[in-house]
Amino acid sequence: MPTTSEQGRWLDGLAPGQFRHLFDHLPGAMFFAKDAALRLMMGNPAFVERCGRRDEREIVGLTDAELFPPKLADKYRLDDLQVLATGRPLRGLIELFPDASGSPEWFVTDKLPLFGRDGRQCGLCGTVRSYEQQRAAMQPYLDLAPAAERLKRDIQQPLDVGSLAATTGLSVRQFERKFRETFQMTPRAYLMQMRVIRACELLRGTDLPITRVALQAGFYDHSDFARQFARQMGQTPTAYRKTCRGRG
Repeated sequence: MPTTSEQGRWLDGLAPGQFRHLFDHLPGAMFFAKDAALRLMMGNPAFVERCGRRDEREIVGLTDAELFPPKLADKYRLDDLQVLATGRPLRGLIELFPDASGSPEWFVTDKLPLFGRDGRQCGLCGTVRSYEQQRAAMQPYLDLAPAAERLKRDIQQPLDVGSLAATTGLSVRQFERKFRETFQMTPRAYLMQMRVIRACELLRGTDLPITRVALQAGFYDHSDFARQFARQMGQTPTAYRKTCRGRG
């Protein structure tokens, strides 16, 4: 396993600025960075466009007061000053952020302090994500949450798709189609994954015989358990337990 010093040398050897490219291609997320004077130093394409500009160079050196309405700019500045004063992040801020036309929308903002190689704070960075887009993306999961929670909770019970569909207010056909579209698997495959996850917990944390692990995880015989476990984990339950014990 790499040591902390090896990790440090690896990080020092990286060409600067590579990680920020992740934010250039991250859908639905805006990224920015400011110096200690709260001037913008970076912004991914989504952030630049939201500011009504075409190129990052057009926002570098500007402050929020030069880009946004005074009331919003004052709010952003107060949050920034808190991050700089405490050296601690601010996460999950629900706030208004204007689009290129100036119309405000609700967004979720996270702000984190930035530190130089000398350990001194040199600014902050943050992400801005659309609250409405996040809610829309999460809605299918929220609609199916009662069924998904039941599958996780009742892993020892036989699969009853009709009962699961009833918890969501959908017909069986609607439920099965929506479940597959949302989780990219059938309810039965989801249940098998929950059972294998529970089996992994028991194999790591207990000395129960393999047959008992299979029963407590909801499998009805050893052979079915071994087959499903190997399919998902790529090794037998016994080999998995030995691997975990070796790491421990």
